[in-house]
Amino acid sequence: MEAVFFDMDGLLVDSERVWLEIETEVMARLGAEWTLAHQAHLVGGSMERTVDYMLAVSGADVPPETVSEWMTGGMVARLTDGVHVMPGASELLEALRAEGVPVALVTSSLRQIADAVLKGFGRERFDCVVTADDVTRTKPDPEPYLTAARLLGVEPVRCVVLEDSPNGVAAATAAGCAVVAVPSLLPVEAAPGRLVVSSLTEIRVEDLRTLVGS
Repeated sequence: MEAVFFDMDGLLVDSERVWLEIETEVMARLGAEWTLAHQAHLVGGSMERTVDYMLAVSGADVPPETVSEWMTGGMVARLTDGVHVMPGASELLEALRAEGVPVALVTSSLRQIADAVLKGFGRERFDCVVTADDVTRTKPDPEPYLTAARLLGVEPVRCVVLEDSPNGVAAATAAGCAVVAVPSLLPVEAAPGRLVVSSLTEIRVEDLRTLVGS
C-alpha cells in the first residue's frame, strides 16, 4: 500500500448536515424549498453541479456566480466555527501517519471550503490536498484521485480511497484504487476491491493493506 486518500464531506467530517443547512438557506433566497431528497442528488458532486441544479429546481433568474458566492460564503462561515470529525477518522489517519503511509485529502469542494475545514482539523496532517480548484473534472471522474497519486508519486492501484458517496466511489474505482466505503446519504454496494462498512471505527491499517493485496 503506497498511499491512502480521504474524501472530506461526510467521510472525514460531518459536513453534509452543514451543506443541507446552507442549501436550504440559499434556496429560500431563491424563493423555493429544499429537501433531503434534493440533497441526495448532489452528494459527492461539484459546486457547479449543485448551483445548476438549484437554479433548475427554483426557476430563479439569478446568475450562477451569485448563487455560488452565497453557497461558498455560507459554508466557509459555518465551517470556520468548527467541524465535527467523523468517528474513527482521526484515529485511522494518525495510525497511517505513524506507519509512514502518505495520506491525501481529495474533495469535490472548492479550496475555500476545504481550507475552512482544515483550519480546525489541521492541514499539516495531510501530505497533499486536492480540491475542485485543482482539477478540470470533479468526481465521479477519476481525475481528482489520479491527481493525488501523481502529486505523491504513487501508483493508483497501490492506493486505498476512503469514500462515503457513489460519486466518490465511482471516481476511485475508475482511477484503479481499492475502496473503503462508509455510506452516508446514499447506499453503496460491496464489490471486488471494495469494502463497505458502517464506520471508520471498524477499519485498521492492516485492513487497508489487505484490501490492496487482494
